[in-house]
Amino acid sequence: MIEAKKIRKLFKSQGKTVEALKEISFIAAEGEIFGLLGPNGAGKTTTLRILSTMLSPTGGTAIVEGHDILKEPAEIRRKIGFLSTETGLYDRLTPNDTLDFFGKLAGMEPGEIRKRADYLFDRLALQKDRKRLISGFSTGMKQKVSIARALVHNPSVIIFDEPTNGLDVLTAKTVTDFLKEMRGEGKTVIISTHNLSLVEKLCDHFVIIDMGNIVAEGTLPELLKKYEADELEDIFFKLVPERSDS
Repeated sequence: MIEAKKIRKLFKSQGKTVEALKEISFIAAEGEIFGLLGPNGAGKTTTLRILSTMLSPTGGTAIVEGHDILKEPAEIRRKIGFLSTETGLYDRLTPNDTLDFFGKLAGMEPGEIRKRADYLFDRLALQKDRKRLISGFSTGMKQKVSIARALVHNPSVIIFDEPTNGLDVLTAKTVTDFLKEMRGEGKTVIISTHNLSLVEKLCDHFVIIDMGNIVAEGTLPELLKKYEADELEDIFFKLVPERSDS
């Protein structure tokens, strides 16, 4: 389980202070896919980086699998699988090399790594490419390798930032089906996205976040009823006004 408790985050830029998160709180339960839905710049990525201990909050805290992000960050890193919007893969390595390296970092035995790699490559349709250099991979293939890397140690909590961003329809379906499978195994899955249809298809529970505030929270049926709407798009554009880029 993940529990965010009044998380606040301030950034300083060019002499100005920007409040990226304004004391947001929510609970992502075990065995569900929880979504952070919002436009670019809403605070979604900042939230996930704080939950994964990559960033420290200015105020508040979060509990991940019983561990406080401020007091036990190392324990949390051992329990989570984190996928960033930037793959950060090494082009001169193969998927096999990548999982072997990160499996060893996680303290796994060679046999355990091979068994887990076999499962992940099979599930993500990477078996025939596992010995190819990543430099020749498409964006979708790199995303799948990044997912396998994040899950090599079989984490109980999965934190994915825009997991289907930039993927073709077939690759996106492979990724979403796999996330559903992880939910079926009782894992806690939290994703950020600006994709309304992804939330409708995938998320059991979600929040809509805008300018660092949570403006709505619930299940899709609950929010459709509350806002007397026919679809999520109606709710989203009612709560998140269009803004000029200037």
